[in-house]
Amino acid sequence: MATGRQGAGSTSGYADLKYRLLFVLLAIVVFRIGSYIPVPGLNPLRLQELFNGQQNNIIGLFNMFSGGALMRFSIFALGIMPYISASIIIQLLTVLSPNLSELRKEGESGQRKINKYTRYGTVILSAFQAIGVSKMLAANGVAISPGISFYFTTTLTLVTGTMFLMWLGEQVTERGIGNGISMIIFAGIVAGLPTALGRTLEQVREGQLQILVLLLVAVAVFAVVAFVVYVERAQRKITINYARRMQGGKVYSAQSSHLPLKINMAGVIPPIFASSLILFPATLAQWFSGTKGMEWLSTLTVSLQQGQPLHMLLFSAGIIFFCFFYTALVFNPKETADNLKKSGAFIPGIRPGDQTARYIDNVMTRLTLAGAIYVTLVCLLPEFLILAWNVPFYFGGTSLLIIVVVVMDFMAQVQAHIMSFQYESLLKKANLRGGGLAPR
Repeated sequence: MATGRQGAGSTSGYADLKYRLLFVLLAIVVFRIGSYIPVPGLNPLRLQELFNGQQNNIIGLFNMFSGGALMRFSIFALGIMPYISASIIIQLLTVLSPNLSELRKEGESGQRKINKYTRYGTVILSAFQAIGVSKMLAANGVAISPGISFYFTTTLTLVTGTMFLMWLGEQVTERGIGNGISMIIFAGIVAGLPTALGRTLEQVREGQLQILVLLLVAVAVFAVVAFVVYVERAQRKITINYARRMQGGKVYSAQSSHLPLKINMAGVIPPIFASSLILFPATLAQWFSGTKGMEWLSTLTVSLQQGQPLHMLLFSAGIIFFCFFYTALVFNPKETADNLKKSGAFIPGIRPGDQTARYIDNVMTRLTLAGAIYVTLVCLLPEFLILAWNVPFYFGGTSLLIIVVVVMDFMAQVQAHIMSFQYESLLKKANLRGGGLAPR
């Protein structure tokens, strides 16, 4: 009888995991189908001519994050980047504005209001970008019949597509496994790999790319992947001792444990946020560079392209800033020190309370600095290699970091679900035996 109940609980747990995995798969399929549905009123041949030869500039990076939807100019052409930009703005305002800061402290109800403001910001940013895209398409002769109806239809379609992707990402986070927004970006990047690999092999076949160079790039990519996996799993363990205590008439001896701190606590958020901040003004500059009286935008567009010093400087500064900013949002040394003090734990040689908080903050600051340098190097080093050897696709450190970290997070959450099912099954089995229902 116990075995039957245990099996039923385990089956139910695995059925829930199966449902979550199928939901993630279905969401990715919906995203990929939507990336092939074109915006109405466009000349496909003229559109292809417009985007040809722009794979390695800022448009290529934008296209990578949208899963190729920008080059096809589908309903998901803007991708999820307006939502990410709105999230950055709201999080920055949360630190600067006392009202938003109080909302963040209200728990779930406050977070719902912040999410609502983020959605409003997404609508505004996506509408602004959609109008700019419409103007650019009309100016380059891509629109079949440019006019108010074209601007309205294109803007409405693109904004709706972005809002749908935002909703889809939230559903994946709630009903699936992993962060939904990261999964959508991951799916878009991975979808472009077969085409990129095919173009690379074709260039090797035509003699435009040496086979030795291709092998060196492959070795560099595998080395960076191994390095990312190693660093993402690395932890700084702070020794924690628990004082001897008495509870319920029993005396518990002193115990020792550790407080694990990750080197890169921000994950893939810093490069995504930094890319989004650079993409927004760079894209607008490119779209409006042909406007009379705004020719200076052409110079700005060139300066913000991949491999340019200004782009690398802004990208590096953005990564470092968001590493510290996001780590400060998700980890509070003062709160950690208070929790240790309440549980009777202390760091050897450090007084509980403020001294513990300062010690943890100093350790976390050094770790975050090391993590920021690591993320910056990973994002820029493959870019240097690709530009130096003229590999005909954009698969730089940002995309590689996103793929590796998202896969690691996905696997960790799947394992956590499996472990929780097994743990619940063992608890049920122990309870049944304790009640005398288990077979002797």
